[in-house]
Amino acid sequence: MRFINSFGAKFFSGTETGSLPSRKEIEGKYKWDLSDIYQSDDEWESDFKWVENNLPKYSGFQGRLCESPERLLECLKFDDQIGMKIDRLHLYASLSKDSDMRVTKYQGMDGRIKSLYSKTMAANAFIRPELLSIPDDKLLLMIDSSDELRVYRHFIDELLRTKLHTLSKDQEEILAMAAEVNSFPYNTYSMFTNADMKFPVVKDENGSDMEISHARYYSSMFSKDRSYRQRVFKGYFKPYKDYVNTFSVMFNGGVKANIFVAQCRKYKSAREAALDNNNIPVSVYDRLVESTNENLAPLHRWAALKKKLLGLDEIHPYDMYVTVFPEMNEKPYSYEEGVKTVLESLQPMGEEYLSSLNKAFTNRWIDVFETQAKRSGAYSSGTTYGVHPYVLLNWTGNLNDVFTLAHEMGHNMHSYYTGMNQPYPYANYTIFLAEVASTFNEAMLLNYLIRKSESKVEKLYLLEKYLNNITSTFYRQTMFAEFEKDVYEKAEKGIALTSDLLSDMYAELFQRYWGPDMVVDEEERYTWTRIPHFFYNFYVYQYSTGFAASEVLSQKVRTEGKPAVEKYLNFLKSGSSEYSIEILQKAGVDMNSPDPVAATTKKMDELLDEIESLIR
Repeated sequence: MRFINSFGAKFFSGTETGSLPSRKEIEGKYKWDLSDIYQSDDEWESDFKWVENNLPKYSGFQGRLCESPERLLECLKFDDQIGMKIDRLHLYASLSKDSDMRVTKYQGMDGRIKSLYSKTMAANAFIRPELLSIPDDKLLLMIDSSDELRVYRHFIDELLRTKLHTLSKDQEEILAMAAEVNSFPYNTYSMFTNADMKFPVVKDENGSDMEISHARYYSSMFSKDRSYRQRVFKGYFKPYKDYVNTFSVMFNGGVKANIFVAQCRKYKSAREAALDNNNIPVSVYDRLVESTNENLAPLHRWAALKKKLLGLDEIHPYDMYVTVFPEMNEKPYSYEEGVKTVLESLQPMGEEYLSSLNKAFTNRWIDVFETQAKRSGAYSSGTTYGVHPYVLLNWTGNLNDVFTLAHEMGHNMHSYYTGMNQPYPYANYTIFLAEVASTFNEAMLLNYLIRKSESKVEKLYLLEKYLNNITSTFYRQTMFAEFEKDVYEKAEKGIALTSDLLSDMYAELFQRYWGPDMVVDEEERYTWTRIPHFFYNFYVYQYSTGFAASEVLSQKVRTEGKPAVEKYLNFLKSGSSEYSIEILQKAGVDMNSPDPVAATTKKMDELLDEIESLIR
């Protein structure tokens, strides 16, 4: 039944495209080999027809799951078989489409599998309600009656755990129908901000007219030209400020939709409902926010130091990303050099992990270079049972590409080990765990590069990169998580979320997190309007917890060696066979304690100490 979560398993970040080579011009060793999934499109079609032809068999199980353990096992195994086929079909169609998005055949195949997926969801929708209708003690006796059924014990435990929040069949159907309506706030927001909203024209660094865009805003924040950064910053936020009341309505729509569903399911709050999907205690969220607020000093220290090193009278939000060490010139990296660097940085992980990485690097699991109409960005395909995971890159040869490679191979190894070691029902992992493996690899790479840096300038540049990672992935995302928490608490008390209130709340948080040296410009008050993650229903806190957990685990591997490596590999192999909190605890991280946050903030203080010692 895992396949119901398989769609959207990619970990994606965007890039720009330009004048590019065709796919035929790229050597085969740099392109993924999709024959590991299907030997041909005809083989894909054969499996597609098999699923279509077998969907009616679901009806033969409906109303009969309680008849006997044998009947229950037959249904569960059939459901798994359908799920495995659909996962494989989806992987092949999706990767084929992303290789060249102009090919209408693969666009059509991708659309067809999504339609088939929807039909399958409708066909097997009876399974969960029917299982819940069986008395708990009888269901557990059935599950414990054979080794084959006992495989599903954790799945059944999870089903029973959520029983209090599962409604009647008719009520569930109403909520399912409401899901499309509830998605309107985000869909409207996405369409408005990406298609309809227009940004002003400003002068670029060379004095030429430039229309601001989302991508140009982001890149401008790294410019050494401060007046240019300021122009783009103010121009970028102008439409957000002009339409703030419209954004407030959309934002409120998303909040109220989530509260509505939580109340229907009898949760105490929308936050509890969102976290309960993965059995994450609300205390983990609270501990993250509380512990971070107790450890804001390193972030304040970084703002003050950056202000000093940039020679500024005032530091503003548009100064947060520009480097304070502009004299560093990055060397270019070939793909082979990037692979070598990643492998060297992960030597402490031992032979098993390195052998698995080499398998990916040498057997065409990775699509390396940007080509005409290839999907932009980078992602790992996630776990597809019976098939190794794939990675999409768009290699340009800078240091950031090396970090992207390390990041995506962290996801890739997580998926690979999960698929190799878990039965189908648990051959996946939650979003709560997803970013641990990727940021673990980044931490290992950064520490390795800092240790082997050949000059003071290079070392300072890398130390600053590490600081920026902590700032953007840990502190900033926790600040967003606290904003979400406060917003929902007010809404659930009946307080109107006006645009002024939301702007005031965000500005207060931003000032508190960055400290007294930071000047909060009027434009920064409207940042809440431009964060799509606020429509994702308590999603962002997982970036922070994942980063903090990976910081602890990477430190353990570097200091404790083999015992920590073994625990980490077991973490990668665990999939969803247990709850996420328990899996992390076994790896050596207790997310209910303040220790992961303390480890992260302590690391930031150490990095600042090292920078200050080098610039004296």
